[in-house]
Amino acid sequence: MVGSGSISGSPVMLGAEDFTTLAGSIGPGGNSKRYRIAELALRDKTPLVMLLEGAGFRPGGGHYGRAPTDLLAQAQCSGKVPTVAAVLGPSAGHGALVAPVCDFRIMSTQGAIFTAGPPVVKESTGEDISKEDLGGPVTALPSGVIHNVAEDDGAVIADIRRYLSYFPASAWSYPSPLPPDEYSEPRPTPELLDIVSRDNRRVYDMRAVLDVVFDRPDWFEVQPQYGKAIICALAHLGGHPVAVVANQPNVLAGSIDADAADKAAHFIMVADSFHLPLIFFADNPGMLPGSRSERSGVLRAGARMFAAQTAATTVKLHVTLRKAYGFGSMVMSLLGFDSQSATFAYPGATMGAMSAAALGRATHAGEDVTAKLRDAELQASYRSAESMGFDELIDPRETRDALLASLLRSLSARQAAAEPVSRTAILP
Repeated sequence: MVGSGSISGSPVMLGAEDFTTLAGSIGPGGNSKRYRIAELALRDKTPLVMLLEGAGFRPGGGHYGRAPTDLLAQAQCSGKVPTVAAVLGPSAGHGALVAPVCDFRIMSTQGAIFTAGPPVVKESTGEDISKEDLGGPVTALPSGVIHNVAEDDGAVIADIRRYLSYFPASAWSYPSPLPPDEYSEPRPTPELLDIVSRDNRRVYDMRAVLDVVFDRPDWFEVQPQYGKAIICALAHLGGHPVAVVANQPNVLAGSIDADAADKAAHFIMVADSFHLPLIFFADNPGMLPGSRSERSGVLRAGARMFAAQTAATTVKLHVTLRKAYGFGSMVMSLLGFDSQSATFAYPGATMGAMSAAALGRATHAGEDVTAKLRDAELQASYRSAESMGFDELIDPRETRDALLASLLRSLSARQAAAEPVSRTAILP
């Protein structure tokens, strides 16, 4: 079934597989309808939402010849209009490919997504496995194929509505701010003095920081169960939709692993495509070292994140809360001439190629040299600010107001009509 509708008064195009009709499989007519709604979404510059619960292409469904596939039209939407897929039941084969091509993928707890279902797997490989273990949330979330999960179909639809509320209808428009209220006003953030310990060895939950800094603590997290060392979220600052990339100190001490970097890279590209300002909160000791991390491709993933954020043309703001070392600082947009609108740090934040402790151990430094390294580390934020490594050192109590003032200044510079960014597509 395909059609058009509206979410909060804004038009959307919708496709829904009907499992009660031939298991939701795709025939020639269904393929044409799927192609048509993606074509219309791009032509009319409206979001595309696909609800998936089907068996893929129908065996004996007819010869397609040179007929276009719906995935071609959907891929052409990438980076031009927001695309969302929801897996509400078993989704296999061609239909399942719709999800990873979309910007945002969500499933219900009853959903399952796979290349081929359990009967085909049993026949072709001999593996006997349930659809839940093959492609349910226990598999689809850790693999990164699916971003979020909700309890039932109603909760999935509610999350889709919420996700799209942060986005413009297309890349030809800017995100719309909420009406001003008491939550969008400037305010100090003294709570951060207690939340963010000055002792780098003490962990804290970055979510508590986001609760305080943004308008309300109801921000929307994308992929919370994958790459947990980085939080990717949608929030409002002064009523304006923003995209947040934040290190999570209570996971791997904030070290960035391959999964976290991959997640952030995709999230950054989506945010940039639809002109959402990016706000980076850095508190990390660098990329995650070690043999397991290297085997996972941490350097490739880190490079992908770095390329995504340096290529981003949207507004970029940065805050270093406690530490940012090596490549871990660069992927978090702490880099000169990186087109940031503003860069901030808390006094005493530490940074450099690596921590003083790690450098001392690596070089077998004596106690006197180690002490000097530690002293230099503690002075790093001041020295960096002196040479314009940061625009300003700020008191934690000034965090929200500093970011809000910089955001409003940067948004006021948007005097030309919005256009799609010069990128071929958002990589899945």
